[in-house]
Amino acid sequence: MDKKHTIQRISNKKRGKPKVRFNFMIIVIICLLVFAICFVFYMINANVKGNALDDDDDENIPQPVTASDVQEGTDVQQQTEPVSEAPAVNQDIVYPLPQSEAKGKDYFEDCCLITDGTLLNMSKNTDLKDIIGNSQLGAANCNTMTVSSSYGNLKPYEIIKVKKPNKLYIMLGYDIGTSTPEDMISNYTTLVSNIHSFLPNTDIYIMQLPPVPATTPESSAMNNDIINSYNTKLLNMAKSLGVYCIDTNTALRGADGAISGEYWSEDDGWLTSKAYKAIADYILTHTA
Repeated sequence: MDKKHTIQRISNKKRGKPKVRFNFMIIVIICLLVFAICFVFYMINANVKGNALDDDDDENIPQPVTASDVQEGTDVQQQTEPVSEAPAVNQDIVYPLPQSEAKGKDYFEDCCLITDGTLLNMSKNTDLKDIIGNSQLGAANCNTMTVSSSYGNLKPYEIIKVKKPNKLYIMLGYDIGTSTPEDMISNYTTLVSNIHSFLPNTDIYIMQLPPVPATTPESSAMNNDIINSYNTKLLNMAKSLGVYCIDTNTALRGADGAISGEYWSEDDGWLTSKAYKAIADYILTHTA
């Protein structure tokens, strides 16, 4: 029997290689794993070094002070700015400032005075004309009370920022008896410190309060014992800030430690014209 031959035809077409399919889920899983690993490392680092990082951040946060950059003829806008580093304390200053060679009246041309009700009449009786203050201003509210000026109703610090005087005199303390000495000195210190930081080249003079008559009762909120105690605190404040302090109390003091009769008006219970002139003369003979 003849064998049947099976003829197999070989196709000329090549068999195609299996195709690689793109699986989107694999990519998603990989991304999730990477994210999870990074998150674990982040949490470990934050727990181990977190306190150190927080300390560094706190050191770099500037201490803000509220003030206004004011220009004459423009609207006033409040803004917050950091206080620059306080100037180094001058170790050569003598407290209180001793007598010096007398200056001429032109010395007052670039002087400015911040005061409460105590020296508001300086401009009427002396050549010191640039006065910032009102009868409501005191040591305790010197950073919040606004006063009238050619730039509008502003706080003393804001006005000084604009004026930038070469010499600044400050007498605050008329609110003795209505404010605590702690509040007065604390806020007074803030005002002087901010001005000194912003205008390090301005000579700042803290003026001690003048005495009151000997007839003032010891129980009064403003007797000479209370004034002397407050003036001592002013002297120590000036030392700590590195600014000048002048003993204007001595300028008006009599032999009994009270204000001299020629400097006090019994009629209106206020300083006389001679008193203002005596303070002006004392300023001119006690300069840095």
